[in-house]
Amino acid sequence: MTTTTTTTAPPVKERPAPAGPARHRGVAAASARHTLGRVTAALARSAAIFVPVFLVATFVTFALRSLSGLSPARIQLGEDATPAAIHRVEAQWGLNQPFLVQYGHWFSGVLHGQLGTSWTNGADISTLIGLGLGVSLSIATFALIIGVCAGFLLGTAAALRHTTWVDRAITGFVTLISVMPAFVVGIVLVEVFAVGLHLFPAAGYVPAAQGLTPWLEHITLPALALSFDVIADVARQLRTSLIASYRENYVTGAIVRGLSPRRIFFGHVLRNGIGPALATLGLKFPALVGASVVTEWVFGLQGFGRFANDSAQSGDVPAVQGVLVVSIVLVVVFNLIVNLVLARVTPASQRGV
Repeated sequence: MTTTTTTTAPPVKERPAPAGPARHRGVAAASARHTLGRVTAALARSAAIFVPVFLVATFVTFALRSLSGLSPARIQLGEDATPAAIHRVEAQWGLNQPFLVQYGHWFSGVLHGQLGTSWTNGADISTLIGLGLGVSLSIATFALIIGVCAGFLLGTAAALRHTTWVDRAITGFVTLISVMPAFVVGIVLVEVFAVGLHLFPAAGYVPAAQGLTPWLEHITLPALALSFDVIADVARQLRTSLIASYRENYVTGAIVRGLSPRRIFFGHVLRNGIGPALATLGLKFPALVGASVVTEWVFGLQGFGRFANDSAQSGDVPAVQGVLVVSIVLVVVFNLIVNLVLARVTPASQRGV
């Protein structure tokens, strides 16, 4: 009998998946593409909302001139001007054209950054607004930074010490500062820190181009006066949302898995609870710019808010329209930035909720 011997080939080992730097680079690239996709989608959704809002708002803004009944002829020639003189001046300003034609010319100028000419002094409105906007933006930005930092600290401390004396003290403090008018706070700050302690100037403004320290010295007190409302809103919203986040099931699961309190707070609670606090900032920055008119009077500043007030009192309709357009742009741009930040940092936005 013949015995046949069968030789079995050794098994072929599977090649292990790539590890090390190459794998990490692939994961990082995929994460970057995913993040870019989320941000792009959020940008597209925001643009789909804000572009129509901008168009409608500018149309309503321009229509206010027709509804106001004001005319440059009345400002330049006085109330005793003859109808012929009024017609001649209005023709020079293009007010004898149909409404839609006037709106088309005006809106085309807005898209090119040209907001028209002042009825009172014939100056370029874009230039006039630019001079005051730099002052107001400096103060509003600093006030927002102070409000966000202080509100974040107070809201976090109140949430972490919920139902304790710390929580009650912070809640009482933010309630108190939320009802204090900015001009009252400004007067108190001037009396204490400018007149009494001589730590800051009582009035005036120095551009940042002339020195960072003088610029900060002149905007600190106005920014503090405006920041109280932001501090109160951010602290209250953050406290409420953080307390609600601590009660969610994912926090209970993280505790069961043995995660540290620090990791639970920063990795789960804060990321899910910071959304409402960020959303409140969407209208805060433009509101700070608009509310600065009272603070500018207290501190002797010629800013955006004071320019808007002076233009309205003098009946300078093109200047008022320019102020409204800039305010609309500030609201749209800042809300767009907030939406992009929310899409980047909050898990709910990342899931498309």
